[in-house]
This record gives sequence, structure tokens and C-alpha cells, in this order.
Amino acid sequence: MSVLDKIGNKSILLCDGAWGTFMQATGLKPGECPELWNISHRNEVLRIAESYVNAGSDIIETNSFGGNSFKLANYGLADRVHELNKAAAEISREAAGKERYVAGCVGPTGKMLIMGDVTEEELYQAFREQSLALEEGGADIIIIETMTALDEAVIATKAARENTGCTVICTMTFDGDAATGFNTMMGVSPSEMVVALKEAGAHVVGSNCGNGIENMIGILKKIRKTDPSVPVIIQANAGVPEYIDGKTVFRESPEMMASFVPALIKEGVNIIGGCCGTTPDHIREIRKILG
Repeated sequence: MSVLDKIGNKSILLCDGAWGTFMQATGLKPGECPELWNISHRNEVLRIAESYVNAGSDIIETNSFGGNSFKLANYGLADRVHELNKAAAEISREAAGKERYVAGCVGPTGKMLIMGDVTEEELYQAFREQSLALEEGGADIIIIETMTALDEAVIATKAARENTGCTVICTMTFDGDAATGFNTMMGVSPSEMVVALKEAGAHVVGSNCGNGIENMIGILKKIRKTDPSVPVIIQANAGVPEYIDGKTVFRESPEMMASFVPALIKEGVNIIGGCCGTTPDHIREIRKILG
């Protein structure tokens, strides 16, 4: 049964939690390429995926957030896009088995169309290349995350929809709060996101990163006001990051995050997961609420 069939049957699915901050805690050094770990530290990456399986996740993401050719070029690895993304999906598939879904993670390129850094065709081909490799490695889903520019999010969504058979999820990162309103760094509102991403072919839309779980309730309300029926995913940070004594600290405990899950359910969330600072313990507590 596909993710969309599960959602259609009123199931609320549980995605996994953070990968980047988890890898840093595992030993990833500043300046190291996370995606290269799919080859050089395969067992460590596998253990991260397995930890989320053991915590009760229905959807396991991949270690491929920066796996596009533009980001990998910063490490001299632009010619290894296919290898590193395919390996990322194979690792998560091994952990997930046949019972769970694998979501191939696709992040922004760091290039901006508005600044003339890149062309639409160059972006499309980069996202196409990454999406195809993730599908080949065993991904059921392409999850495009942490987008702030709507044009890039639309191109990534189209590249995944038009070139793979995967379910396509796209999430954007919003700043602000319920009082001031929510917008991405590039000025995109939740309402604008929903309309544009649905038109581009996204099966599921939502928000990740940038906010703790309480603010995500307000973002979800804005999405639902625009479209009451579109499937929605929410992946909150474990609070807003704070820098203390040279370290990044996330203050929302597993229990605190889980306490807001009923409010997300009330507002019509379909998939819940975690972003920066969340751990298998956070996912385990959310699983208790979902049952």
C-alpha cells in the first residue's frame, strides 16, 4: 500500500527525526561531506536509520540532503551524485525492510535563480539526477526539504514527479509566528506554497525546520485554510536552536514535543516527523501518542 493510500485510509504516519545533528553527534566533523559517509562510514549511517526504525518510524529518510551536484561540487564530488545518492537509499532500505517507506531526501542547491547563479534547466537537471539515483537505490518517496525559494521548490518537485514513480513530498521553512504571520526567508507564505506546489505536482506539502512544534500548529492552520484536503507533513525542530558555550542546543524534550501532537492531529496533519535536534527518543514519544 502506498503512502497516499495509507493517508486516504486516515492513517497518520510517523517519519523519522534529525539526520544532520545526529551525524554530528556520531562523529561527522565540520567541513566533512555528510553524503560521503554513505561510502566511508556506511555502518554508522545504517545505525542511524535503524535507530529510527526501532523508535517506531513508518518513513525512514536518507543521508542525501546535500546530495545534489552543486552542493557536492564544494567537496570535489560533483561526479559522484549517482553513487552517493543510490548508496544513501540502499542503506535506508536495508534498515526499513519491506514494511516501511524510504524517503529520498533532497535539499536546496544553495543557488538562486533571482541572482542569476543558475538557470532553470540546470536546477531541473540537478534535481532529476539526484531523484533518479534515490529511486534506483530503493526510495518510495522523494522528500524535498527546507526550501525557502518557491521557484526552486517548484523545479525540484517537477523534476521528481516527471522522472520518477515516487510519491513526491515538498516542504518549506517558515519564519515568524502566529501573531506576525509566517513567511520563508524569500517571502513565501504557506498559502502561496500550497497553491504553487500542488500545481507543480506535489502529492504532499508541509513545513520542516526553523520552528519548534508549537509554531508548526499555526503554519498547519494556514495550510488547512488554503486547502482542507491536501496531505500535509510537519517536521519540527526540537525547539529553536540556541548557541551556548560554542554548542548548538535544542531545548524541547521528547515529552514536550509529543505533548503538542494532539493539536497537530486536531488541525489535520497526515505525517509527523522531526527535524534538527530531534532524536529517536523524540520519535519514540510521538509514536506513543499516535499508537
